[in-house]
Amino acid sequence: MKSLLLLFCVYSAGGSEVTATLAAAGITRICAEADLASRESLPVPGITARANLASPTRIPWIVANGWRVIRNPKSKYVYELPAGKAALAAAEAHAYGADAALKIDPSDAGALGAMLTFLEGLPALDLPIVADLAVVDDGSAVTGEVMNLLARRNLLYQIVPAPSPRFRITVAIGSPQYPREEAADPSAFALKIRRQLTDDQRTVRVFGSETVICRLTGDERQLRLHLINYGGRDIEGLRIRLRGSYASGAAHVLGVGRQELQDHVVASGSTEFSVPRLTTYAVVDLARTAP
Repeated sequence: MKSLLLLFCVYSAGGSEVTATLAAAGITRICAEADLASRESLPVPGITARANLASPTRIPWIVANGWRVIRNPKSKYVYELPAGKAALAAAEAHAYGADAALKIDPSDAGALGAMLTFLEGLPALDLPIVADLAVVDDGSAVTGEVMNLLARRNLLYQIVPAPSPRFRITVAIGSPQYPREEAADPSAFALKIRRQLTDDQRTVRVFGSETVICRLTGDERQLRLHLINYGGRDIEGLRIRLRGSYASGAAHVLGVGRQELQDHVVASGSTEFSVPRLTTYAVVDLARTAP
C-alpha cells in the first residue's frame, strides 16, 4: 500500500490560523486549493435518507465510494466534507488505497488528526485483494450501480476486462445470463448474484449490522480485513464469518486500540469471531491455520 504521505492531503479554508490548528492536530500535508480542481469529486460518505423510502424496516442507504476507487484506482479524488465526516472519509480512502484530498471543516481537525495517527500506527501489510466473483466493467452507469450494490452487501468482486476462468461467477451486464433489463434494478440484481454465489461460498459475512462495509486482502498465509462503519454509532459485538480456518487474532480499532477477538470458533471450514467494539474503523489481521 502507498505511503500515507502520498495518499492524503488536507485543505481547509481560513488562512494561517486554520493551518496552525491543523498542524497542532498533526496534519502537516496541506493541499493547495488549485490542486482540488483537478481531482474527481466523491460524494460525502455515510448514511442518507432517500425520498419516498422512509421506513424503519428498510436497509439504511449507505453512501460509500469504495466501488468508485476499485473502478478507477489510478484517479485522484477529493472529498468536500461537512463537519463530522473527515475521519470516515479518511478511513474509506485508506481502506481502498485512494489518492485523496480531504477538504474539511476546521472543527474536524482533531478527529482527522487522530485518524491519521491511528492509520500510521497500523502494522505495514500489503496484500492482494480477495474476491469471490468477477465483474466485466463496460463503463456504464448501470454496471457502476451494480458494483455499488455488490460492495454495500459485502459481495467481494474484482473487475476484469473479460470473463475469467479464475472465477466461478463473472458478471457481464448485457450477456444472456445477466440481461441489462435485470440490472436496471440493482438491488434485485445483487440479490440474484448473492443467491448464485450462495452464502456458504462467500469469503466474508457480517452479522449484527447493515452499515459496515468490508474490504478484504490476503494470500495463502494471512488476511487483512478492513471494517468501515458508515452508521455513525459504535457497534458492540460485531460478528464476522470468514470462509477458511484462521487462528484467533486482534482488531486494531480507532479510538480503542488493540482488542482481542471474542468467541472465536473454527468449524466446518469457516471461522467466526466477534469484534468487541467497532467505532468508525478497524483492521483485523488473521493468520491461516494448517489444514
